[in-house]
This record gives sequence, structure tokens and C-alpha cells, in this order.
Amino acid sequence: MNYQLPPLNWLRAFEAAARYNNFTTAAKELNLTPAAVSHQVRSLEDHLGIALFERLARSLRLTDKGRAYLPSVRHAFEDLSASTIGLFGAKGKQTINIRCTAAFSVLWLAPRLSDFLDQFPNIDVRMDTAIWTEALEQADIDVDIRFGSGHWSGFNAQKLLHLPSVIVATPETAKLLNSPILEKKHLLSTVRCTQIVGCEGRWEKILKQHFNDCGLKVSVTVDTSLIALQLACSGSSLALVQKSYAQPYIDDGRLAKVLDGEFIYDESHYVLIPDHEGRAKPESLLFRNWLVAQAKLEAE
Repeated sequence: MNYQLPPLNWLRAFEAAARYNNFTTAAKELNLTPAAVSHQVRSLEDHLGIALFERLARSLRLTDKGRAYLPSVRHAFEDLSASTIGLFGAKGKQTINIRCTAAFSVLWLAPRLSDFLDQFPNIDVRMDTAIWTEALEQADIDVDIRFGSGHWSGFNAQKLLHLPSVIVATPETAKLLNSPILEKKHLLSTVRCTQIVGCEGRWEKILKQHFNDCGLKVSVTVDTSLIALQLACSGSSLALVQKSYAQPYIDDGRLAKVLDGEFIYDESHYVLIPDHEGRAKPESLLFRNWLVAQAKLEAE
């Protein structure tokens, strides 16, 4: 098959020059002279029949065509680099810095992480947790895993998990909620509903539709699903959490679903790669691809 590709050296020179907006800085990265980089970019422009840069006095500026072409070129190099490391291994030890919420790290990622480490023994993982990841500085984070709408400036976001939520309580409390109404009113006086910050308003509709005569109300607000689940385990609370978070507790008998139904909301988990001028680390792309594959396994 004839791919009709320009020489890869020309594309590398274009991508590096676009990152730095400068031939001299790009030349240092590529171990070439600035004149050689300029010549390769000019050769690419002649091959394509269009200017990719505006040459300014002390810098470069992408033209509209150059700006449109750059993502495809960059992604091609990133994918090739990630595939090479994935198949043949990284040179020396590499480290990726991952940030995610505490609930996601404990209840979803940690039980699966050994699979990634087994597949890529030359890649070390540093994992930082946060309650609200979007409120923190990006710092040196290579991969961010967030829950929300999928729209965050400065990142390339890919949907990871869109799972339903369930209501859970201890098996005793779940059984109680299926008892006659009069008995519920007397025995549920100490049972509350736990609300998670960022999910306000969900309980109101559920209580009206499913528990209108029980006297249940929201009286506890927490900032992570982990706390909501622990409160539910204490027997004093109902928790509305994502099904994947509740499943380990259901499987070992600590909690039970209160209702057979599940609740679908718009937010999802996303895996984010910083969208900065530099290329994404190939190790980060490998981790993102592994995450997506794990999420697909769960969805099957």
C-alpha cells in the first residue's frame, strides 16, 4: 500500500518546531543545526504545496493549515512511541504520575493495577489521591482521572466509565425498608441518607418516588464515596454511590442493595492527558489505553 507519507524526518522537524515555535530550540532536541531543521520544514512545505509556518523576526507561528495538520502528526508519533514501548519495553525505568479521587483509587484502580505492572515491568507508577482533582494544580501529573462532564480546559479527555448508581445499606436496614410502612416509621428514626458533595438534589427525587412515607431525610453530607460507604456499613445511613464502588461491599455481605432499580446520571469517569505544547509521555498513553481496556472488560 502506498501511504503517500512525507519523509518522517521532515515530520519530526515540523512537530518539534511547532512545539517550540523556534527552529533553534527544535534543533537542540533533534541534534541538528537550526539550518537543517529549517531546510527539512521547508522541504515538507514544498512537498505539501502549502506554508505550515509564518516566519517572524524571532519566532515561528503556525498557519491555519499547519495548526490543523499538527494534531495528526503529533498523535501519529505518540501512538508509534507507545506501541514501541508496549511491545519492546522502555529503555530503563520510567515513572508515570497518576492522580485520581480516593474512592476511585481504592475501590476501582488498586484491585486492577497489578495487571498493568505485570504487563509493563519497566514502568513504575506513582499514584496521588485527591478529593476534588480539578481544584488542584496540574504540577507533574501525567494522567488525571476525574468524574464529571468531560469538559476540562487544558486536557484531552476520554470517557472511561459511565456506570449506574445504587442505594445500599446494611442487610438489616435493607430488609427493614421492605417491611410494612408503620414498622418502618418506628424503626427508621435513626437511619439517615448520606449525600455526596457534587451530587446534591439526587436524594430529593428518590425519596419522593420510593420512600415518601418513611420519614427518611438527608442529614449527612460527605465529600467522598468512601465515607458514604463506611457510614452505610455502620448501619446508620443509606448511601447512593456508583455501582462499581458498592459491588465489593455487596459481594462480601457488608452491604445490600435497598432497591432493585439503578439510577443513571450524566456524569462519567474520564481519563485525562494534559494538552500542553509538549508531546504526551508514551508511558502515559500506554496507561490510558490499559485503563480504557479495563473499563471495557467491566462493561461487558
